[in-house]
Amino acid sequence: MKNSWVNSAEVLGSDLPLELSGTGNRRALLMDALREAVRSGRLAPGARLPPYRSLAADLGLARNTVADAYAELVAEGWLAARQGSGTRVAERAVPVTPAHRPRTPERAARPVHDLVQGQPDPSVFPRTAWVASARRALAAAPDDAFGPGDPHGRPELRRALAGYLARVRGVRAAPDRIVVCSGAAHGLRLLAEVVGGPWAAEEYGLPFHRALLASHGVGTRPLGVDTDGARVDGLTRRDRAVLLTPAHQFPTGGPLHPGRRAAVVDWARATGGLVVEDDYDGEFRYDRQPVGAVQGLDPEHVVLVGSVSKSLSPTLRIGWMVLPQRLVGPVVTAKGEREQFSSATEQLTLADFVASGAYDRQVRRMRQRHRRRRDQLVAALERRAPHVRVTGIAAGLHAVLELPPGTERSAVRAAAWQGLAVEGLADYLHPGAGPGGEPRDGLVIGYATPAESAYPEALEALCRALPPG
Repeated sequence: MKNSWVNSAEVLGSDLPLELSGTGNRRALLMDALREAVRSGRLAPGARLPPYRSLAADLGLARNTVADAYAELVAEGWLAARQGSGTRVAERAVPVTPAHRPRTPERAARPVHDLVQGQPDPSVFPRTAWVASARRALAAAPDDAFGPGDPHGRPELRRALAGYLARVRGVRAAPDRIVVCSGAAHGLRLLAEVVGGPWAAEEYGLPFHRALLASHGVGTRPLGVDTDGARVDGLTRRDRAVLLTPAHQFPTGGPLHPGRRAAVVDWARATGGLVVEDDYDGEFRYDRQPVGAVQGLDPEHVVLVGSVSKSLSPTLRIGWMVLPQRLVGPVVTAKGEREQFSSATEQLTLADFVASGAYDRQVRRMRQRHRRRRDQLVAALERRAPHVRVTGIAAGLHAVLELPPGTERSAVRAAAWQGLAVEGLADYLHPGAGPGGEPRDGLVIGYATPAESAYPEALEALCRALPPG
């Protein structure tokens, strides 16, 4: 059979021999040759490839062999295919440094689309309403608001949060049980210092939280996670606390089963342990009735930790802990005599923002927007990748795309070739997890960050990166 072809000027603009060397699967050989041509720069980004029928005739291959090779390289991100314009080298395919040049460390190209979870679109911050609240709050602020800070947090904000959390999340707490912090991470640091370890944690969760606890001398051990949430039957008397995301297990999705909610409270009562409830995604639910906070079952054994990083902006370093009475004093002492983290003026502004109803309106607005984004994602996958199952979509700012075993890493690489920033499910797995079976393959897709105009293109790129069915 023929082992090379020379493209025409109207296709690629210059002669380019493509060598098929070796024996074996012809499709695999063709894919290797095309990848090498892209790596070396002989096929430049945007270059058009011959129609698969022409290339098949030139190489003496079956048409299906070439068509399948093109399709797989499109899925991997090497090539891009659009109806009416043929198959081309992906625009973001960058040739490697030629061998004769000194090698320098490669710097990753900046992603074109950000589909990393947990990041709201900064363009939707309610600037006008926030400025109005700031003006009212500063005009009404007492003089002591501009003096040394109170480590409890501003009383105006604690009162506003107590009312809001009781109404929306079923939390049982007076303002004196609430301590304002600079975010959920700051709250976990304080609890680690006060409570000590070891802690149990869901086997899937934020690596940052586990590392933060470890940096404060608190080790974590994993609890299995299934469709009903964390397997709290694995808790022991040795555990000082357990870190959970009961409203919407992060990142796999789904609320903690009612029986397990009761069981974890029973464990805390029997052992003196502490349930640390990260209220992640508690406000963003779409297809189900509200799920109240576990804290409402037993305020003396559960700490609820929340923040405005998802509902407003992560740049507002404001979070809160709703604490058992016995922990308020130790946590305030751990913070220090003066508030050093959350701006008093921003706390006053947030207090007005909540009390005026502006926060409720913003959450409703974002809930509608995120639901629309989620529906677009699901529709695109049903149309372009019906073999991919989507889970965890009843709440939150992300979805999990379940992939065939062994395909997660290649899908992440293919997404990078498509200019997408995405994360694999394995990135969230506790390093001590097991031996309950093989880790699940999947992609964690955040749908909140891209601008409205860019979101459809991001979804198309995502579908091109997914492994074929």
